[in-house]
Amino acid sequence: MSQPLLQSELSGLPVRRGKVRDIYDLGDSLLLVSTDRISAFDWVLPTGIPYKGQILNRISAFWFSLIDEPNHIITTNVDEMGLPPDVDLAPLRGRTAKVKKTRVVPIECVVRGYLSGSGWKEYRQNGRVCGIPLPEGLLESQELPEPIFTPATKAETGHDENISFERMAEVVGRETAEELKRRSIAIFQRGTEYARDRGIIIADTKFEWGWYDGELILIDEVLTPDSSRFWPVEQYEPGRPQISFDKQFVRDWLEHIGWDKNSPPPELPDDIVSKTQAKYIEAFERLTGTRFRPE
Repeated sequence: MSQPLLQSELSGLPVRRGKVRDIYDLGDSLLLVSTDRISAFDWVLPTGIPYKGQILNRISAFWFSLIDEPNHIITTNVDEMGLPPDVDLAPLRGRTAKVKKTRVVPIECVVRGYLSGSGWKEYRQNGRVCGIPLPEGLLESQELPEPIFTPATKAETGHDENISFERMAEVVGRETAEELKRRSIAIFQRGTEYARDRGIIIADTKFEWGWYDGELILIDEVLTPDSSRFWPVEQYEPGRPQISFDKQFVRDWLEHIGWDKNSPPPELPDDIVSKTQAKYIEAFERLTGTRFRPE
């Protein structure tokens, strides 16, 4: 198995490192490098998943092109990015996007089509999800009568915090909040319809938006296994947690070994790395209809 890229290095450029992406400031634009880092329970693990960054970057590029929504992509071709001549382009191929620099809306625009995760937990307590009342008697993982919009605050570390739509309107303004809700749900519906025809249920997802030249445009990643819950259609069964296309093998293994989630996480064994990589590749190939070939 090839070595994962855990951190990119572009000397002389200001950089901010997230859980997965290294974000370089190019002045009037940004360079997003999707590494092979993987996180679980709010920790970045010491072991990477080879090609994960390429898969995420290419799934996002696929969706940006397919859904035809104003977005931040300038190019995903590293030869067209105008990087300094001393930059080694090889590690960047397939995992890098040059994007417009926007004024980021400080809200995660979460859309849920199924009752899972924190939504299921809250529903069991009070019959609501983020303050939105739902019908009685719904099962875990059940499809909702219609998608719901449940915004959250963006957290630099730890978990994002769910907020009400009214609170979101106070933060960004009523008109902006209404537009983000409408457009986020519309993209989710288009994406889920497409994905389901290819054997993937997108149970929920989060979108990020930014202001650019007075317009709200889609930024960050879109409908990937890291920003969404992907379930295989053929194994879907309401009333229980679902098999997923993402890092579930990693979470399950960490739970199995009894890691306390408060101390630095352990290295992942090779078989967990291989199984996780295979799930990401399967998601890519189902969605795009093409074989995954590393760049």
